[in-house]
Amino acid sequence: MNKPLFKDFPPVSGKQWKQKIQADLKGADYNDTLIWESPEGIHVKPFYSKEDLPSHLLNSNTQARSWKSCQSIFVSDVEKSNRKALYLLDKGVDCLGFIIPSTDVSLKKLLDQVPNQTPLYLEFQFLSEDYILSALDTLKERPVFYTLDIIGNLARSGNWFHSLNEDHKILETCFKANPTKTLFVNGSLYQNAGANNSQQLAYTLLHANEYLNHFQSSLDANATMAFHFSMGSNYFFEIAKLRAFRLLFASLAEEYNIDSECHITAIPTKRNKTLYDYNTNMLRTTTEYMSAILGGANTVYTLSYDEIYHKSNEFGERIARNQLLILKHESYFDFVDNPADGTYYIETLTQELASKALKLFKEIEANGGFLKQLKEGVIQKKIKESAQREQTLFDDGKLVLLGSNKHPNTKDKMKGDLEIYPFVKQRNEKTLIEPIIEKRLAENLEQNRLKTE
Repeated sequence: MNKPLFKDFPPVSGKQWKQKIQADLKGADYNDTLIWESPEGIHVKPFYSKEDLPSHLLNSNTQARSWKSCQSIFVSDVEKSNRKALYLLDKGVDCLGFIIPSTDVSLKKLLDQVPNQTPLYLEFQFLSEDYILSALDTLKERPVFYTLDIIGNLARSGNWFHSLNEDHKILETCFKANPTKTLFVNGSLYQNAGANNSQQLAYTLLHANEYLNHFQSSLDANATMAFHFSMGSNYFFEIAKLRAFRLLFASLAEEYNIDSECHITAIPTKRNKTLYDYNTNMLRTTTEYMSAILGGANTVYTLSYDEIYHKSNEFGERIARNQLLILKHESYFDFVDNPADGTYYIETLTQELASKALKLFKEIEANGGFLKQLKEGVIQKKIKESAQREQTLFDDGKLVLLGSNKHPNTKDKMKGDLEIYPFVKQRNEKTLIEPIIEKRLAENLEQNRLKTE
């Protein structure tokens, strides 16, 4: 069929649409009634047209059809973790993530019978040059991403693993030994702590810039970067967030003459997850998975609906895996590349988020850079201010989490089900800097409900 779609209908300009809407409002103010402002300061209109498209559209080139699903395993017992890894591959996951708590873990035993072509993500909770170099040698025939992020550890814990100089020395040695020449940044912390989208983009890019600047003499055209993001529930904004980041990173990579294509992994945020009416978490994670896929994430991690209060369990993990399997095999989320390209609303959001993030990036660089402002507490202060604004909206009922601050089931009891402490833990340790603390929106409300059960 060669007949163009909608050829029989005359084109309608954005101005005509606005005039029609204003007529239907019957005197109500268009701006006050229908335009709302996002936490990033973006004024969102009720409709978008071709006239809103930026002059230069982003060709995201992310090959959305090839996204992979991943589930993490905390390696407390090597043999059990190996059995679980083989089980997960049999149940449909494409990648395996391993959280390695100590140098006692034998990677050879851990990966026994795991196919060589299976992509792996290794997260070390320590920084040991000998162990990581040994891992690089042992796994040199496998596709592996090493999630070594010394600045991320500083931001999260308030301390270096060893010291600034030693951490950078070990990381540089491991980077040079890594055949993929990949540096890693975990930007998930900023979202879970309450940063808005433009802050998440700017801080993650600044975080990356610290590494690129420090290791500049070791970089070549084959060097690249991998990033990890948490995905919130503002569906279209989250799609635009990942697209905007690729746009920003391409510009940064050009300055350092490295590969402009970055690798992005994504996971649903914990910030909006709740104890009460916990099944609603499944709905939240579903839209967050969708945003990650449509935004162009290379790999999407599972997050169980009960992860904030239950220990690892088969039912919760199976549900999370099946959510991604349904999206891929039954909802056709692997049929189209770059599905968001050219959409008026998402393209506009992409450009606006990128613009605001770039402005913030330049401001922080002009004031000494990310590490300097992190050490001075400026980054922490800005994130806490953003988190408090969001918390106030939640407390006032303007930001809704169903089952928590709207339509709660007062008969719902959770006190006897808490296998894991689900709230911010108080730290009694000395730190070099103030750590960035992750906190869920519903924590205060839930603590008050638990006291009265």
